[in-house]
Amino acid sequence: MTDETPDDAGGALFADLPAQKPAAPAGYRVLARKYRPKDFSELIGQDVMVRILKNAFELGRVHQAYMLTGVRGVGKTTTARILARALNYALPARGDRPAIDRPTVDMPEIGEHCQAIMESRHVDVIEMDAASHTGVDDVREIIEGARYKPAVARMKVYIIDEVHMLSKSAFNALLKTLEEPPEHVKFIFATTEIEKVPVTVRSRCLRFDLRRVETPALIAHLERICAAEGVRITREALALVARAAEGSVRDSLSLLDQAIAQGGRDREIGAADVRTMLGLADKSRIVELFEATMAGDVPRALDLLQAQYDEGADPAQVLLEVAEFVHLTTRAKVAPDAPMTAPAAEEAAAARKNAEALSIAALNRAWQILLKGVMETRESARALAAADMVLVRLAYAADLPTPDEALRKLGFGLPGEAPAPLAPSRPSNGGARAALAPQPEVFAEPAITPAPRGDSEPRAHFARFEDVVAKAASERDIQLKIMLERDVRLVRFERGQVEFSLAPGGSPQLAQILMRRLQEWTGERWMVALSRAEGAPSLAEQAAEKARARERGVEADPLVRAVLERFPGARIVDVRAGGEADDAEPSEAILQSADEDDED
Repeated sequence: MTDETPDDAGGALFADLPAQKPAAPAGYRVLARKYRPKDFSELIGQDVMVRILKNAFELGRVHQAYMLTGVRGVGKTTTARILARALNYALPARGDRPAIDRPTVDMPEIGEHCQAIMESRHVDVIEMDAASHTGVDDVREIIEGARYKPAVARMKVYIIDEVHMLSKSAFNALLKTLEEPPEHVKFIFATTEIEKVPVTVRSRCLRFDLRRVETPALIAHLERICAAEGVRITREALALVARAAEGSVRDSLSLLDQAIAQGGRDREIGAADVRTMLGLADKSRIVELFEATMAGDVPRALDLLQAQYDEGADPAQVLLEVAEFVHLTTRAKVAPDAPMTAPAAEEAAAARKNAEALSIAALNRAWQILLKGVMETRESARALAAADMVLVRLAYAADLPTPDEALRKLGFGLPGEAPAPLAPSRPSNGGARAALAPQPEVFAEPAITPAPRGDSEPRAHFARFEDVVAKAASERDIQLKIMLERDVRLVRFERGQVEFSLAPGGSPQLAQILMRRLQEWTGERWMVALSRAEGAPSLAEQAAEKARARERGVEADPLVRAVLERFPGARIVDVRAGGEADDAEPSEAILQSADEDDED
């Protein structure tokens, strides 16, 4: 082997090796993970909890177990990790700064154990997902591990997420250790369904209900993140994201991620982009849809909904936004001086304008109809058709009376109270606003009470019950006349006293109504009572029996009988007297064949 051999061999060896590739860039971290709070100062919307923990730590009153509950995305797991970091916070002395070796809420720097705890890899901070570890064996491991002191940290902390998923036996097994844990062990539980956690467990924990983050605070948080990311987005777009998140920080950051991806690299993200992404409609068009519906303009309301649907809006979401505007208008109605939480000044102005024009009854009815309509639309196979029917229902119900108003209009109000005129049975051009404007004096026949009488008018006298019915007809109390004819089975009728039983379906209030009318018409005191006796047939039943008797008499006529036999299936539908002055003149029978009946 020559001296050149090693050099050649080495050159050949390195020539065969592939060129070293540059390090791959780190994968993208979603905003919800990238901007997860690291200490209590970065935790938004939970000031009450932070203040309580700070005071407790300063007083040395560190509890043995903590229960964190709240809706999704408000920071339960994040708070648990920050709390574990606070319990084990330690910082060595540096220069003039003294060492920190006690539980504290103020953590100005990353301590000895902080990074490992935040990355969920600390040996003394054990995280367990109760959704996948539900049994007694999993809890037994915690109980056994709690006997040993922490390896490096000050305290051994057990974080159990979704603790409500533990079985009943697992909860029972944990109770003793939870009530009297070793001094070096702390428990932190997180759950979205606190009612599923046994009371025996809840009573052993210091409970914190993490609140939904308010919209202004959430918008400010999103603005800071967008500034850090170099993203251009309007405040109105951020307001839409925050409202769609419903107080959840994680949801808002996920939606912001989506909005950034939709907006692209060099374009400012506007409210229209977010509305398209979320399937929302323009607020001005929502207000327009609401006003058209409440005005009873059904064709225009349906056209507005169709236009928004054609542009990609979800019908159920449109109805939900209309319901939100109803809520905003109602708040402006009942608390006009309270600050408005609307994202746009135009929406707040529209809410105040509609609050002046609409009554509380109309707004409350609209809210109920829309809430039910949203659920119907989401469950329907034809969402647009379901939403159309909800708008039609709302338009037709916009100016209906409330139940107490309806009872008064039907004459079932307080004694001596005159009924109000009945409302029209279909929406007028004014809709709910028409109900607030001056109405015509009469829409239909007065329900029960006639106009009050003057003292100079003569008083009525009734010898028979039929005279009372005739009086009701002459006073144009049509509803009372019908009730007297149809529902009264007379037992006794004397001056000042009436006793009767009700026909099936009769109103129990009829006796009280009749007593008031008789006293008003006669100026005398009347006693009207319901009887358990069967009573005579009502006037309507007597008239029906007379009609059947006339039919039987006509059927006995030889000519009519011959016609009925000649045309099988023919029947008598009416009997009309040929002349009331001449009793001998035969009645005229109106016949109808079976074929004609089928055609009808």
